[in-house]
Amino acid sequence: PVLSGWVQEKLDARVAHVLIDEFQDTSPLQWQALKSWLAAYSGAGYSPGVFIVGDPKQSIYRFRRAEPQVFQAAIAFVQEQLGGAVLRCDHTRRNAPAVLGCVNRTFVAAQEAGQFEGFRSHTTESQAAGQVLALPAIARDARVAGAQEVPAWRDSLQSPRYEAEENRKVLECAQAARWIAAALQDPARGLKPQHVMVLSRKRALLGPMQQALAGLGVPAEQVEKRELAEVPEVQDLLALVDALVSPGHDLSLAQALKSPLFGVDDADLVALARHVRAQRDAASAQGLSAPGWLQTLQSLGPQPPAALQLFVPIAAQLTRWQTLLRTLPPHDALSQIFDEGDVLARYAQAVPPGRCAGVLAHLRALLLAALQVDAGRFANAYALVRALRAGGFPAPIVAAEGAVRLLTVHGAKGLEAPLVVLLDTDSEAPRSESMGTLVQWPGQAAHPTRFVFLASGARPPPCAAQAVAEDRQAQAREELNALYVALTRAESTVVISSAVPRSANPLSWWSLLKAPELDQAAVDAQDPGAPTAAGTDQASAAVTVELRLVQRVGRAGLAPDASQAPVLPETTPASLTGQAMHRLLERLPPAAAGQASPWSAADLAAVAIEFELDATQCDAAHAMALGILRGDGAWCFDPAALSWAGNEVGIQVGGRSLRIDRLVQRRDSAHWWVLDYKSSAAPEQDAELLAQLRSYRDAVARAYPQATVRAAFLTPQGACIEPFIDSR
Repeated sequence: PVLSGWVQEKLDARVAHVLIDEFQDTSPLQWQALKSWLAAYSGAGYSPGVFIVGDPKQSIYRFRRAEPQVFQAAIAFVQEQLGGAVLRCDHTRRNAPAVLGCVNRTFVAAQEAGQFEGFRSHTTESQAAGQVLALPAIARDARVAGAQEVPAWRDSLQSPRYEAEENRKVLECAQAARWIAAALQDPARGLKPQHVMVLSRKRALLGPMQQALAGLGVPAEQVEKRELAEVPEVQDLLALVDALVSPGHDLSLAQALKSPLFGVDDADLVALARHVRAQRDAASAQGLSAPGWLQTLQSLGPQPPAALQLFVPIAAQLTRWQTLLRTLPPHDALSQIFDEGDVLARYAQAVPPGRCAGVLAHLRALLLAALQVDAGRFANAYALVRALRAGGFPAPIVAAEGAVRLLTVHGAKGLEAPLVVLLDTDSEAPRSESMGTLVQWPGQAAHPTRFVFLASGARPPPCAAQAVAEDRQAQAREELNALYVALTRAESTVVISSAVPRSANPLSWWSLLKAPELDQAAVDAQDPGAPTAAGTDQASAAVTVELRLVQRVGRAGLAPDASQAPVLPETTPASLTGQAMHRLLERLPPAAAGQASPWSAADLAAVAIEFELDATQCDAAHAMALGILRGDGAWCFDPAALSWAGNEVGIQVGGRSLRIDRLVQRRDSAHWWVLDYKSSAAPEQDAELLAQLRSYRDAVARAYPQATVRAAFLTPQGACIEPFIDSR
């Protein structure tokens, strides 16, 4: 023992200083391991310098067993056993006086009310004035237009389910997104998207927030750690593999078909589902086993019903990929699928430019993960899907340049931004947990003092009542710690957002900050252009507009309007050629240097099959699309010239469903352009076409009343014809 102690001392002599940062996130078990090492130096002639840095006010990881009272035990140990000193700092260089004033008011009041302890007023070096603003709270009766609360039949493909709580959160995100978009356009603020950080107490709100910002042309990225299998684009690929190795998983196949991999829309999926049902009825009548979607697709043959023509090349590709997954290691099969399906290019086309780098990084990470499961050689495709869905494969974090950062408060630790928006600040009091465990382990104790299996936190047994009460108090303290962390991320401006809860919570952030007494953030009325909410009713025009700013890669066919008879597309040769031209421009792949055409032979063949074109008609559609692509309107296909672009953008005006061929926003002027592809050389001479284009333009103008909206025809002759001088 003496010799081993001497050896240990010689080894430790190489360590002159020990620095432990973020110590407030230490668990009691971790502290006991560290304490046993440092205690060996108590009274010794030599000991390394020990620096422990932390802030109990920022301890927000109790779910990882971190306990802020461990920090107090460490302070006592350093002072008593190592002869150390305690230094405190309440001065910062980050936060503006307005932000720090809000912090001081809130936490001094909480401390006086017995809800907090150990807080001293802060001072700052910052000279920026700063501000703390509150957005109007979303009312309890706020509803997404068109949503129905009464139980009624609805077309689930066209009408989303109305859930009051969820839709209020969607409206909250839409309002916050509108304020951010307006702030970015305010030259007095001088903000760029990367200067904005949106923080949420829960990750569930980050997705709707990202969609709301994307609908307004503001790039946003979730930069927090996530499981690879939770990323939407990876879920699409896993669904594809799952459907091919488990042919009975019809929902997985439907997800893959609807994804950018194939771009099949709802109307086509409904047609396929009806065909599958008919096949199953026929099989049942003959006493045969019912076929699944994949088996039905693979048995279509070269002459399927007209409504299923689109699926012929898809079925052939699925069959080939199924063979690859059965005969090759998962990584090798996925590599070939990526190559043959042009997966990276399809997703690059389908997502906004600000998200492209992150999406492509996630897809490449899937290939890497396929090598990590059983060294990429011994796992089959089914085992790969199970392993990824089980977790343990983190998604790469790609912070997109020039994008708003979306994070939870936990993920924002250590970060800062000039502008911070806090979502969901008026939450209800947390419910008591059930069927869990309760551990009490004081920081100075060598082991836990109590371990309880708790069936119901709301009705604890008398022997555990005191422990449950103390645990609730610790949870309330951690909520205040999270508020402290969230507020102190802001350099100059904090914006507080909320939706009115079902029952008031006096300990919510909204209540503690006394948000109604803060300066109110001016926000435009409900934006009809937001993808998460419908438009406003205008008394003068009595028009409701819904503009979905989402880029589509699937078919352009509209689903039937519930109030009108379905309108079938024209089937004349000239009309089919024109529709094929539209489809090529809708599915325009990224340009490649040195290519005569951006479309591959497979792309042209798929369009020819879809619209039943012969070689001459297919060549004509190809030439028309090239004429538009390389004409005077070529700028509208240049990503560098655009801040937002969408194909086949659906709008509803006065109950009618319309669709814009291409809607873009120029980066230089911020003007919106409504672009309509026409086969004729002089569409501006057709009164009906002019009226249609004007209705498109007016709909977008109502969605963005503060913006300039222009409209033009694009023709195969290369012309970009702007018929209206009175651009809105």
